[in-house]
Amino acid sequence: MNNTIYTFFCLLITILNPIYSQQISDQDYKPKLPNPEYKLGKGPVVFIDEGHYNFHTKNGRYKGFSNVLESDGYVVREYTGAFEKEKLAKGKILVISNALHKTNVENWYVPVSSAFTKLEIETIKQWVTEGGSLFLIADHMPMGGAAKELAGAFDFKFTNGFAMDTLAKGPAYFSLKGGNLVESPITKGRNSNEIVAQVATFTGQAIKIPTHAKPILVFDQRYVNRLPDTAWVFDKNTPTYNLKGWSQGAYAKFGKGRIVVFGEAAMFTTQLAGPKKIKVGMNRDDAKENYKLLLNIIHWLDKKFD
Repeated sequence: MNNTIYTFFCLLITILNPIYSQQISDQDYKPKLPNPEYKLGKGPVVFIDEGHYNFHTKNGRYKGFSNVLESDGYVVREYTGAFEKEKLAKGKILVISNALHKTNVENWYVPVSSAFTKLEIETIKQWVTEGGSLFLIADHMPMGGAAKELAGAFDFKFTNGFAMDTLAKGPAYFSLKGGNLVESPITKGRNSNEIVAQVATFTGQAIKIPTHAKPILVFDQRYVNRLPDTAWVFDKNTPTYNLKGWSQGAYAKFGKGRIVVFGEAAMFTTQLAGPKKIKVGMNRDDAKENYKLLLNIIHWLDKKFD
Protein backbone atom coordinates (compact mmCIF):
# COMPACT_ATOMS: atom_id res chain seq x y z
CA MET A 1 0.00 0.00 0.00
CA ASN A 2 1.51 3.35 -0.99
CA ASN A 3 1.83 6.30 1.40
CA THR A 4 -1.10 8.21 -0.10
CA ILE A 5 -3.53 5.32 0.36
CA TYR A 6 -2.15 4.57 3.83
CA THR A 7 -2.68 8.21 4.91
CA PHE A 8 -6.20 8.10 3.50
CA PHE A 9 -7.05 5.00 5.52
CA CYS A 10 -5.73 6.47 8.73
CA LEU A 11 -7.86 9.58 8.20
CA LEU A 12 -10.91 7.55 7.20
CA ILE A 13 -10.81 5.31 10.26
CA THR A 14 -10.21 8.25 12.57
CA ILE A 15 -13.38 9.84 11.21
CA LEU A 16 -15.60 6.77 10.91
CA ASN A 17 -14.81 4.79 14.03
CA PRO A 18 -16.32 7.20 16.61
CA ILE A 19 -19.32 7.81 14.35
CA TYR A 20 -20.18 4.20 13.76
CA SER A 21 -19.66 3.27 17.39
CA GLN A 22 -22.85 5.22 18.13
CA GLN A 23 -25.28 2.87 16.44
CA ILE A 24 -29.01 2.57 17.00
CA SER A 25 -31.51 0.55 15.03
CA ASP A 26 -33.92 2.12 12.56
CA GLN A 27 -36.73 0.04 14.01
CA ASP A 28 -39.42 1.36 11.67
CA TYR A 29 -37.84 -0.31 8.64
CA LYS A 30 -40.23 -2.94 7.27
CA PRO A 31 -40.32 -3.33 3.46
CA LYS A 32 -43.55 -4.47 1.84
CA LEU A 33 -43.16 -8.00 0.53
CA PRO A 34 -45.31 -8.77 -2.53
CA ASN A 35 -45.11 -12.54 -2.09
CA PRO A 36 -44.50 -13.65 1.52
CA GLU A 37 -43.39 -17.25 1.89
CA TYR A 38 -45.79 -17.88 4.79
CA LYS A 39 -48.86 -16.35 6.31
CA LEU A 40 -48.03 -14.02 9.17
CA GLY A 41 -46.66 -16.01 12.11
CA LYS A 42 -47.15 -19.38 10.42
CA GLY A 43 -43.61 -20.05 9.23
CA PRO A 44 -40.87 -22.05 10.94
CA VAL A 45 -38.86 -20.75 13.87
CA VAL A 46 -35.72 -18.74 13.19
CA PHE A 47 -33.49 -18.37 16.23
CA ILE A 48 -31.25 -15.32 16.61
CA ASP A 49 -28.46 -16.02 19.07
CA GLU A 50 -28.36 -13.77 22.12
CA GLY A 51 -26.46 -16.06 24.46
CA HIS A 52 -22.91 -15.10 23.50
CA TYR A 53 -22.53 -11.35 24.14
CA ASN A 54 -23.80 -10.73 20.60
CA PHE A 55 -23.37 -7.27 19.11
CA HIS A 56 -26.54 -7.85 17.06
CA THR A 57 -29.76 -9.04 18.71
CA LYS A 58 -33.39 -9.53 17.69
CA ASN A 59 -34.75 -6.33 19.21
CA GLY A 60 -31.49 -4.40 19.06
CA ARG A 61 -29.31 -3.85 15.99
CA TYR A 62 -31.04 -6.71 14.16
CA LYS A 63 -34.56 -5.37 14.67
CA GLY A 64 -34.78 -4.53 10.95
CA PHE A 65 -33.47 -8.03 10.17
CA SER A 66 -36.21 -9.50 12.36
CA ASN A 67 -38.88 -7.25 10.80
CA VAL A 68 -38.02 -8.50 7.31
CA LEU A 69 -38.25 -12.16 8.34
CA GLU A 70 -41.45 -11.66 10.32
CA SER A 71 -43.03 -9.89 7.34
CA ASP A 72 -42.24 -13.05 5.39
CA GLY A 73 -44.14 -15.15 7.93
CA TYR A 74 -41.25 -16.55 9.94
CA VAL A 75 -41.40 -16.79 13.72
CA VAL A 76 -38.26 -15.05 14.99
CA ARG A 77 -37.17 -15.84 18.53
CA GLU A 78 -34.19 -15.04 20.73
CA TYR A 79 -31.89 -17.95 21.54
CA THR A 80 -30.39 -17.52 24.99
CA GLY A 81 -27.91 -19.64 26.87
CA ALA A 82 -25.56 -22.30 25.58
CA PHE A 83 -26.26 -24.24 22.40
CA GLU A 84 -27.91 -27.54 23.26
CA LYS A 85 -29.34 -30.21 20.99
CA GLU A 86 -32.81 -30.20 22.58
CA LYS A 87 -33.16 -26.43 22.35
CA LEU A 88 -31.87 -26.22 18.76
CA ALA A 89 -34.41 -28.86 17.73
CA LYS A 90 -37.18 -26.32 18.34
CA GLY A 91 -36.00 -24.15 15.45
CA LYS A 92 -35.26 -24.64 11.76
CA ILE A 93 -32.72 -21.87 11.17
CA LEU A 94 -30.12 -20.53 13.60
CA VAL A 95 -28.67 -17.06 13.05
CA ILE A 96 -25.45 -16.20 14.88
CA SER A 97 -24.27 -12.64 14.35
CA ASN A 98 -21.17 -11.08 15.90
CA ALA A 99 -20.83 -13.26 18.95
CA LEU A 100 -18.06 -12.48 21.43
CA HIS A 101 -16.33 -14.05 24.37
CA LYS A 102 -16.97 -12.12 27.57
CA THR A 103 -13.30 -11.12 27.81
CA ASN A 104 -13.51 -9.26 24.48
CA VAL A 105 -16.79 -7.40 24.92
CA GLU A 106 -14.94 -4.26 25.98
CA ASN A 107 -11.45 -5.31 24.89
CA TRP A 108 -11.22 -5.21 21.12
CA TYR A 109 -7.62 -6.34 20.90
CA VAL A 110 -5.67 -9.60 20.82
CA PRO A 111 -5.86 -12.18 22.16
CA VAL A 112 -9.39 -12.90 20.96
CA SER A 113 -11.05 -15.93 22.55
CA SER A 114 -13.68 -18.18 21.03
CA ALA A 115 -17.25 -17.14 21.77
CA PHE A 116 -18.26 -20.80 21.88
CA THR A 117 -17.14 -23.80 23.85
CA LYS A 118 -15.86 -26.89 22.06
CA LEU A 119 -19.02 -28.73 23.15
CA GLU A 120 -21.22 -26.01 21.64
CA ILE A 121 -19.30 -26.14 18.37
CA GLU A 122 -19.70 -29.89 18.17
CA THR A 123 -23.41 -29.57 19.03
CA ILE A 124 -24.01 -27.05 16.23
CA LYS A 125 -22.01 -29.12 13.75
CA GLN A 126 -24.06 -32.22 14.56
CA TRP A 127 -27.32 -30.26 14.37
CA VAL A 128 -26.46 -29.00 10.89
CA THR A 129 -25.24 -32.42 9.76
CA GLU A 130 -28.60 -33.87 10.79
CA GLY A 131 -30.59 -31.24 8.86
CA GLY A 132 -30.39 -27.88 10.63
CA SER A 133 -29.58 -24.62 8.84
CA LEU A 134 -26.96 -22.17 10.13
CA PHE A 135 -26.52 -18.53 9.12
CA LEU A 136 -23.15 -17.55 10.61
CA ILE A 137 -22.21 -13.86 10.42
CA ALA A 138 -18.96 -12.55 11.86
CA ASP A 139 -17.65 -9.07 11.21
CA HIS A 140 -14.19 -7.54 11.43
CA MET A 141 -11.94 -7.99 14.46
CA PRO A 142 -12.67 -9.11 17.14
CA MET A 143 -15.87 -10.81 15.91
CA GLY A 144 -14.09 -12.79 13.21
CA GLY A 145 -11.67 -14.20 15.75
CA ALA A 146 -14.45 -15.02 18.20
CA ALA A 147 -16.20 -17.18 15.58
CA LYS A 148 -13.06 -18.61 13.98
CA GLU A 149 -13.28 -22.02 15.64
CA LEU A 150 -16.97 -22.43 14.83
CA ALA A 151 -16.37 -21.50 11.18
CA GLY A 152 -13.44 -23.90 11.08
CA ALA A 153 -15.71 -26.78 12.08
CA PHE A 154 -17.36 -26.31 8.67
CA ASP A 155 -13.99 -25.75 6.91
CA PHE A 156 -14.40 -21.97 6.49
CA LYS A 157 -11.36 -19.83 7.40
CA PHE A 158 -11.86 -16.57 9.28
CA THR A 159 -8.90 -14.19 9.62
CA ASN A 160 -9.93 -11.76 12.38
CA GLY A 161 -8.96 -8.83 10.17
CA PHE A 162 -10.44 -5.89 8.27
CA ALA A 163 -11.33 -6.17 4.58
CA MET A 164 -10.66 -2.74 3.07
CA ASP A 165 -10.99 -1.09 -0.30
CA THR A 166 -7.74 0.60 -1.32
CA LEU A 167 -9.35 2.82 -3.98
CA ALA A 168 -12.58 4.23 -2.55
CA LYS A 169 -14.15 5.15 0.77
CA GLY A 170 -17.64 4.27 1.97
CA PRO A 171 -19.56 1.05 1.33
CA ALA A 172 -18.22 -1.73 -0.88
CA TYR A 173 -20.50 -2.58 -3.80
CA PHE A 174 -20.90 -6.10 -5.15
CA SER A 175 -22.81 -6.45 -8.41
CA LEU A 176 -23.61 -9.03 -11.08
CA LYS A 177 -22.42 -6.55 -13.69
CA GLY A 178 -19.12 -6.08 -11.89
CA GLY A 179 -18.64 -9.82 -11.47
CA ASN A 180 -18.01 -9.65 -7.73
CA LEU A 181 -21.60 -10.67 -6.92
CA VAL A 182 -21.70 -14.25 -8.17
CA GLU A 183 -24.85 -15.47 -9.89
CA SER A 184 -26.30 -18.37 -7.92
CA PRO A 185 -29.62 -19.75 -6.68
CA ILE A 186 -29.30 -17.28 -3.80
CA THR A 187 -28.98 -14.26 -6.11
CA LYS A 188 -31.81 -15.56 -8.32
CA GLY A 189 -34.36 -16.24 -5.57
CA ARG A 190 -37.70 -17.91 -6.24
CA ASN A 191 -38.66 -15.79 -9.25
CA SER A 192 -37.52 -12.91 -11.45
CA ASN A 193 -38.73 -10.31 -8.94
CA GLU A 194 -36.26 -11.62 -6.39
CA ILE A 195 -33.11 -11.38 -8.51
CA VAL A 196 -30.39 -9.46 -6.66
CA ALA A 197 -28.23 -7.32 -8.95
CA GLN A 198 -26.22 -5.30 -6.38
CA VAL A 199 -25.63 -5.18 -2.64
CA ALA A 200 -23.52 -3.01 -0.38
CA THR A 201 -21.35 -4.06 2.56
CA PHE A 202 -19.65 -2.00 5.25
CA THR A 203 -16.05 -3.13 5.92
CA GLY A 204 -16.23 -6.55 7.63
CA GLN A 205 -13.76 -9.38 7.18
CA ALA A 206 -12.68 -11.76 4.40
CA ILE A 207 -13.33 -15.50 4.29
CA LYS A 208 -11.39 -18.33 2.66
CA ILE A 209 -14.08 -20.80 1.64
CA PRO A 210 -13.70 -24.60 1.30
CA THR A 211 -14.03 -26.46 -2.00
CA HIS A 212 -17.52 -27.71 -1.12
CA ALA A 213 -18.81 -24.13 -0.72
CA LYS A 214 -19.87 -21.65 -3.39
CA PRO A 215 -19.18 -17.90 -3.21
CA ILE A 216 -21.77 -15.12 -3.19
CA LEU A 217 -19.53 -12.07 -2.70
CA VAL A 218 -15.96 -12.15 -4.04
CA PHE A 219 -13.19 -9.61 -3.51
CA ASP A 220 -11.09 -8.37 -6.41
CA GLN A 221 -7.52 -7.03 -6.39
CA ARG A 222 -8.49 -3.60 -5.00
CA TYR A 223 -9.22 -5.08 -1.55
CA VAL A 224 -6.70 -5.88 1.16
CA ASN A 225 -6.88 -7.67 4.49
CA ARG A 226 -5.40 -5.74 7.41
CA LEU A 227 -4.63 -7.59 10.65
CA PRO A 228 -4.09 -5.13 13.52
CA ASP A 229 -3.48 -6.05 17.15
CA THR A 230 -6.24 -3.61 18.18
CA ALA A 231 -9.47 -2.96 16.28
CA TRP A 232 -9.35 0.12 14.04
CA VAL A 233 -5.72 0.89 14.93
CA PHE A 234 -3.42 0.60 11.92
CA ASP A 235 0.18 1.58 11.31
CA LYS A 236 2.92 0.84 8.81
CA ASN A 237 3.70 -2.45 10.56
CA THR A 238 0.15 -3.81 10.38
CA PRO A 239 0.23 -7.08 8.38
CA THR A 240 -1.55 -6.50 5.08
CA TYR A 241 -2.15 -8.70 2.03
CA ASN A 242 -4.29 -8.74 -1.09
CA LEU A 243 -7.72 -10.38 -1.01
CA LYS A 244 -8.27 -11.18 -4.67
CA GLY A 245 -10.38 -14.35 -4.85
CA TRP A 246 -11.39 -14.34 -1.19
CA SER A 247 -15.08 -14.14 -0.26
CA GLN A 248 -17.27 -12.08 2.03
CA GLY A 249 -20.26 -14.39 1.67
CA ALA A 250 -20.69 -18.04 0.69
CA TYR A 251 -23.01 -21.01 1.07
CA ALA A 252 -22.75 -24.78 1.29
CA LYS A 253 -24.69 -27.95 1.95
CA PHE A 254 -23.31 -29.85 4.92
CA GLY A 255 -24.57 -33.35 5.56
CA LYS A 256 -28.36 -33.08 5.53
CA GLY A 257 -28.21 -29.41 6.49
CA ARG A 258 -27.11 -26.08 5.07
CA ILE A 259 -24.83 -23.23 6.06
CA VAL A 260 -24.44 -19.64 4.86
CA VAL A 261 -21.43 -17.68 6.08
CA PHE A 262 -20.95 -13.90 5.82
CA GLY A 263 -18.06 -11.74 6.94
CA GLU A 264 -20.13 -8.57 7.32
CA ALA A 265 -23.06 -7.92 9.63
CA ALA A 266 -24.05 -4.29 9.06
CA MET A 267 -25.33 -5.05 5.56
CA PHE A 268 -28.29 -6.85 7.17
CA THR A 269 -28.99 -4.12 9.73
CA THR A 270 -31.00 -0.91 9.50
CA GLN A 271 -28.84 1.38 11.60
CA LEU A 272 -28.78 5.08 12.29
CA ALA A 273 -25.21 5.97 13.15
CA GLY A 274 -23.84 8.96 14.98
CA PRO A 275 -25.43 12.30 15.85
CA LYS A 276 -26.40 12.87 12.20
CA LYS A 277 -28.12 9.45 12.10
CA ILE A 278 -26.31 8.28 9.00
CA LYS A 279 -28.07 5.27 7.51
CA VAL A 280 -26.04 2.07 7.53
CA GLY A 281 -27.46 -1.15 6.12
CA MET A 282 -30.64 -2.18 4.33
CA ASN A 283 -32.23 1.24 4.88
CA ARG A 284 -29.72 3.00 2.60
CA ASP A 285 -30.69 3.97 -0.94
CA ASP A 286 -27.55 2.33 -2.32
CA ALA A 287 -28.29 -0.90 -0.43
CA LYS A 288 -31.96 -1.28 -1.34
CA GLU A 289 -31.49 -4.85 -2.57
CA ASN A 290 -29.76 -6.06 0.60
CA TYR A 291 -33.09 -7.13 2.11
CA LYS A 292 -33.80 -9.25 -0.98
CA LEU A 293 -30.48 -11.02 -0.50
CA LEU A 294 -31.37 -11.62 3.15
CA LEU A 295 -34.70 -13.18 2.20
CA ASN A 296 -33.11 -15.32 -0.51
CA ILE A 297 -30.57 -16.59 2.01
CA ILE A 298 -33.30 -17.48 4.50
CA HIS A 299 -35.39 -19.19 1.79
CA TRP A 300 -32.38 -21.24 0.70
CA LEU A 301 -31.66 -22.21 4.30
CA ASP A 302 -35.35 -23.09 4.60
CA LYS A 303 -34.82 -25.44 1.62
CA LYS A 304 -37.36 -23.65 -0.57
CA PHE A 305 -35.05 -23.96 -3.56
CA ASP A 306 -31.70 -25.45 -4.52
